[in-house]
Amino acid sequence: MSSDKNFGQDVEFLNEHAETLVLRSESGDALVAVTPAYQGRVMTSSATGEDGVSFGWINYKHVASGEIAEHINVYGGEERFWLGPEGGQFSIYFAPGAKFEFEDWQTPPLIDTEPYDVVSKSDSKVSFAKEASIKNYSDNEFKLKIERDVEVLGSAAAKESLGVDPGSLKFVGYRTTNKVTNTGDDAWTKDTGMLSIWLLGMYKPGPKTTIVVPFVQGDEAELGTIVNDTYFGKVPAERLKVADGVMFMSGDGNYRSKIGVPPKRAKDIAGSFDAERNILTIVKYNKPEGVTDYVNSMWELQDEPFAGDTVNAYNDGSPEPGAPPLGPFYEIETSSPALALTPGESGTHISETYHFEGDEAELNRVAKETLGVSLDEIRSALE
Repeated sequence: MSSDKNFGQDVEFLNEHAETLVLRSESGDALVAVTPAYQGRVMTSSATGEDGVSFGWINYKHVASGEIAEHINVYGGEERFWLGPEGGQFSIYFAPGAKFEFEDWQTPPLIDTEPYDVVSKSDSKVSFAKEASIKNYSDNEFKLKIERDVEVLGSAAAKESLGVDPGSLKFVGYRTTNKVTNTGDDAWTKDTGMLSIWLLGMYKPGPKTTIVVPFVQGDEAELGTIVNDTYFGKVPAERLKVADGVMFMSGDGNYRSKIGVPPKRAKDIAGSFDAERNILTIVKYNKPEGVTDYVNSMWELQDEPFAGDTVNAYNDGSPEPGAPPLGPFYEIETSSPALALTPGESGTHISETYHFEGDEAELNRVAKETLGVSLDEIRSALE
């Protein structure tokens, strides 16, 4: 199936396989599609109504199959709720004694196949809840409650949060508020492992799509390395450029690669620009000041299980010669700090996603004021 369905066609398709709720802005132009059966994930959105560009990447083949796949169910969706860590002795994706290899990797049903309950819904907001327990590689159990709100944002909220007026641009913006509560009798500690809230957005790749990740400049001895670019082997230089205070990575969907930015380097914003479709995407999240304990998702027994990354970006591609890609798609990901929760205590991670379309000069203005770079700088970064 073509990936060029408009928003209305995508919602029609999704509803054939799983109930999909559509949230609307006051103007009715900005639309957000959310699927309770897929953990309340935002599947896609539009800035210009039912006939508008559908921004989320959807795995039509897998959704239509109705099958439950081994390892992971890649339904797609431009923001899904996950939990970390992925790797290490406190991983929730590897069973006790498993090898840190793809054959043993398993996405927990809690964040893969289990539906979330709709608690309330209005025209512009929906709230979900889920109670569960989950074990990590070290065989420690976590009892938890997940609460997730998805809410469409208008111009005033966008201006307040991003510090920039959308002006004449068409845009869709939405905020997700993700809360995890420790419902067990034991505290979550560094000795037994901690969970984190992990949000991942899957978008349509393109030959001229570039991911943009601003970072804090300064001394490596004080702030750590600028970028972890070794998740799936080192990212080739023509696909990743680190410039002054900003890095650029290809989002073409043709080469499997991933980067991460550590907490002292990470800013509370990232984005991408699709120069072919003229779409500017911005992701902004709440980053607590001075917190440096983030779960480590590297697939190995770790010396530093709480020296993980805060912001990640992923570009899909073949996992091995001759094998098909998962998508292809590209991702922008953000994480909460490691959640050191006592019984009854909660942690919250809030993220906002915006897609802008329209006049290039206006898009350029928004890019400069949010990401700190012009569209020309983004376009030419990887040439």
